[in-house]
Amino acid sequence: MESSKNNNGIYKDSGQEWIGQIPIDWKLSKIAALYGLRNEKVSDKDYPPLSVTMKGVVPQLESAAKTDNGDNRKLVKVGDFAINSRSDRRGSCGISKYDGSVSLINTVLTPRDKIHPGYYEWLFHSVLFGDEFYKWGHGIVDDLWTTRWQEMKRIVVPVPPYNVQESISVYLDKKCEQIDTLIEEEEKDMADYQQLRASLIFETVTKGLEKEINYIDSGIDVIGKIPEGWSIIKFGMVATVVTNLVPPDQYKEMPQVSSENIEKDSGILLPCKTVEETGVISNNHLFHRGQLLYSKIRPTLNKICIAPFDGLCSADMYPIETEINVKFLMYAMLSKSFVEQVAAITSNRVKMPKINQEELKQIWLVVPDSRDEQKKIVDFLDKKCSDLDAIIKGKEKMIEDLGDYRRSLIMETVTGKRKVVDYGKR
Repeated sequence: MESSKNNNGIYKDSGQEWIGQIPIDWKLSKIAALYGLRNEKVSDKDYPPLSVTMKGVVPQLESAAKTDNGDNRKLVKVGDFAINSRSDRRGSCGISKYDGSVSLINTVLTPRDKIHPGYYEWLFHSVLFGDEFYKWGHGIVDDLWTTRWQEMKRIVVPVPPYNVQESISVYLDKKCEQIDTLIEEEEKDMADYQQLRASLIFETVTKGLEKEINYIDSGIDVIGKIPEGWSIIKFGMVATVVTNLVPPDQYKEMPQVSSENIEKDSGILLPCKTVEETGVISNNHLFHRGQLLYSKIRPTLNKICIAPFDGLCSADMYPIETEINVKFLMYAMLSKSFVEQVAAITSNRVKMPKINQEELKQIWLVVPDSRDEQKKIVDFLDKKCSDLDAIIKGKEKMIEDLGDYRRSLIMETVTGKRKVVDYGKR
């Protein structure tokens, strides 16, 4: 086995593509030599139900899918390692702090002598191990794979000296906790700016820009007081849903918009593909540049934008024309007063909430009678929201960069490419 040298020491080729080079004094082993399978069936009446999540093994989540067959579960003991075998639960694994039971979809392992479980928990959480883990699996349906113990046990993994395993575990515990704290701070800041944006839109489209004016009660709880001289009217009085079903032979290479192409709460349209690229060739409606596009499916996600081109949209979208300033209407539909009215209508439709055209027509709006005032509000919100969007995008980028750094740090450290001096014990 060839070796090489860099500033961190002498390395050798592991012979495993996903691992790459490892320090010369590290060994390799199949997982079966490090872990044994615990495959004891138990009942959740005797052993409390646990969930195997991205954050490890935790008491069963309220959101977890539950079955009536609580007697058909797997035993987990304190110190066991559990990993979800399905690719749609990628990264769901961890060392259990509890005695309990997990669903049969999980593989439960008990560590053999002289391995440090913390090191292998970090190794198994790495992105490249996830790739390798599912490469050994087999398909259930398209794009869904499962990797069982008989396959997992043959995967080759690094085996550093025990003291190195312990140092790596302690190092990653501390470093990733620091990174996670930074990510949480950025996420909180981003949520605060998103809330500020939402509040700004609501206050501006329902209260206007002038402060020294008279207000009257709108009579609508979610709207409150409005400027004197503004109109309180129903959506159907100023806007119309346009339906224009187009036969497939007329699609040509037109761009196609679905709800997935619109950012939540932002009014921003993301890049779109043509019908030929998406392969969706039924129930497409023609829309025109300048019309509003509004997702009637899960409408409280607030997916709405102004079409920048002529194109096609699915039947899950409403193309909308309006006689008022189209961007003012977009901001009005982004406001919490509009969304809360929609939520009141659709909240009892759990499986697939949607709003129909007749319901949409009944939503209350507040509209300045002057088109000049509508434009002033639009210009103001364009500037303010653009500034806030730039800050929010910056926060998103920072969170993404920190996540990339965290993933890279884990992979470099668990394969020995980032040297960790004795970092102490727990």
